[in-house]
Amino acid sequence: MYVCHAHNLVEPREEQPLHYGIRLSLPPDDPLIPVLGADWETFHWFATLEERDEALEDKSSRHLYSRRGDLPQLVFEKVER
Repeated sequence: MYVCHAHNLVEPREEQPLHYGIRLSLPPDDPLIPVLGADWETFHWFATLEERDEALEDKSSRHLYSRRGDLPQLVFEKVER
């Protein structure tokens, strides 16, 4: 398979249990609810608490190229399984 930008490929992780996660959902007044549905959610899983907490801090922070006043509109929740 031809890959244009091989440096963007994610290296496969070693098989390890991913117990620590972040649940992402929409706030009740989000304008995307008619498109995605009020029950939309997705999860990102990590092997360690440290990985999860670093990712949560990064995901919930203001994006570097956001306009002044823009804030992330997703609801982030720590979860474990």
